[in-house]
Amino acid sequence: MKIISYNLNGIRSAMSKGLLEWLQTENPDVFCIQESKAQPEQIDVMAFQELGYRSFIHSAEKKGYSGVCVFTKREPDKVVVGMGNPKYDREGREMRVDFG
Repeated sequence: MKIISYNLNGIRSAMSKGLLEWLQTENPDVFCIQESKAQPEQIDVMAFQELGYRSFIHSAEKKGYSGVCVFTKREPDKVVVGMGNPKYDREGREMRVDFG
């Protein structure tokens, strides 16, 4: 399984600079990003879906701040969003995706 983890510093900016073309070339099974800096409705999940990815998103409550996403071609066995502590989960910094 090929996994890529990438700190984007803004998913919308990265998408405008060729992220999807790069992702199609690299073709990982799982693509994890940090610092999406976007709310779920601001992320073009259809563009990732067209490449065969299912999207899991955990954004910060504060707009334009932190956020993590997992895009996967394999169906995960389990997805855990946050660490279970509301004080920290509001920042959108942790997501666990289990396979096998």
